Amino acid sequence: MITTEAAVLTAVGEPLEFTEILVDEPEPNEIRLAVSNVGLCHSDLHYMTGTVGADLPVVVGHEVAGVVESVGSAVTTLRPGDRVVGALTPSCGQCRNCQVGHSTQCQRVTQIRQRPRPAFQLPDGRVVHRLGDVGAFSRHTLMRENALVKVADEVGLHVGCLLSCCIITGVGAVFRGAEVRPGSTVAVIGCGGVGSAIIQGARLAGASAIVAVDLDEARLAAARTYGATHVVNGAADVAAEIQNLLGDGVDYSFEAVGSARTAATALEVLRPTGTACLVGIAPDGTDLKLPAWNFFFSEKRLIGSYMGSGQAQEDIAQFARLYQQGRLLLDEMVSDVIPFHDIDKGFEAMKSGEVTRIVADLTV
Repeated sequence: MITTEAAVLTAVGEPLEFTEILVDEPEPNEIRLAVSNVGLCHSDLHYMTGTVGADLPVVVGHEVAGVVESVGSAVTTLRPGDRVVGALTPSCGQCRNCQVGHSTQCQRVTQIRQRPRPAFQLPDGRVVHRLGDVGAFSRHTLMRENALVKVADEVGLHVGCLLSCCIITGVGAVFRGAEVRPGSTVAVIGCGGVGSAIIQGARLAGASAIVAVDLDEARLAAARTYGATHVVNGAADVAAEIQNLLGDGVDYSFEAVGSARTAATALEVLRPTGTACLVGIAPDGTDLKLPAWNFFFSEKRLIGSYMGSGQAQEDIAQFARLYQQGRLLLDEMVSDVIPFHDIDKGFEAMKSGEVTRIVADLTV
């Protein structure tokens, strides 16, 4: 075991507690990662505020990049010193879902997450849980070999970390989830980090019109940077505004907020035969109540997309190349890079519309 520093959530609604923890040695298929950067994600906030349940104490944080420090005996594709980003959805590669390209829905996820010993412990032996089997708000963590992707030196880890969650979730929802067609029209409801990535995905897919919808004017202005052709303030009658702009509803809509109200809006803004894709994580207990006629008479479709709906390792490698080509904007999405001990302040700043993504630097 090694001793490292982590930001531990010990009580819902309380500040993170910076403390020493013990990190286990890698299992044969695992890697010990020296974490360099972690993106602050609204999914973390769900657990920190209790809108989604978690076992405590827990280390949250999952949008991770770092440097391989040591490898297990069976690891063959990575070695110490490699610069990597996380491919966060655990997968076995062998079940039916994995074999048909849906690794985000691996049927053996519970088994592959099991370890003979806890990955994290407090010095007194108490187990510390890890959000998503990652626990990135720790200067060191353990991850499986197939949950990491090596990136080129040209991809700075302070932007590369976005590939592991924000980008693969948003861009993946466009290409893998909804399968947006070139020339089609798209609405994106919620223009934070994931929504901004969806807008970029729609641009890369060749959408002819991309309507950004948000309550914050600063985020709407930023949305144009990522490829939005039109903007609508969410306080208005969104469906009516989109019809005024385009003469009809959109072919595809994406919900990146995580609420029943915005999910209903995503369905409402569609033209007949359109597809609404729910991407935002809603609080526990959220139910949807939607008019049935949308599905029968208008033949609309409602789908979900989790972590990009695809093959994380392959997709992250491709998105990294798009970044290197200047076609996928990552630097522009990083509003601030903050020291490790300022994470709580970073989450507070995320409430501002001036922020797309805040990244923590765990090397300082």
